[in-house]
Amino acid sequence: MKLDKADKHILNILQEDGRIRNAKLASELGMSPSPMLERVKKLEQAGIIRKYVALIAPEKIGKNTLAFVAVSLAVHQLGSLDAFKTEIEQLPEVLECYHISGPHDFLLKVLVEDMDEYREFVINKLTRIGSLNNIQTWFVLDTVKHETHITVE
Repeated sequence: MKLDKADKHILNILQEDGRIRNAKLASELGMSPSPMLERVKKLEQAGIIRKYVALIAPEKIGKNTLAFVAVSLAVHQLGSLDAFKTEIEQLPEVLECYHISGPHDFLLKVLVEDMDEYREFVINKLTRIGSLNNIQTWFVLDTVKHETHITVE
């Protein structure tokens, strides 16, 4: 789908306020509500807008320990990679998982309450996944920047 200037503006506004009313969004772009609704629906149907969410402050719900975990697999066959991905998708502590290049195979973003919960996660969940060779963990001391908005130009 080719995005025009209005589509890009819509995407930028919705990323700042996903709860904005259609009428207000239309007004901000100088359009009537009906065509605005159609534009947003097209962006959703094209998969450009995947979903609408509430961003939660992790520390307000007791999730104070953020870690990045590099995982290396012992076996690099398609079946092993797929099995690892399937297992990781089931772990609620893992917020994000990236298949990466370099000395490690995957990079995980893990959010837990504290070191005890992280230890339980590693011992009882992560290391039980087959073909794991090595894990390295980096704990976040301070979040300098955390942005969810993707600038659409």
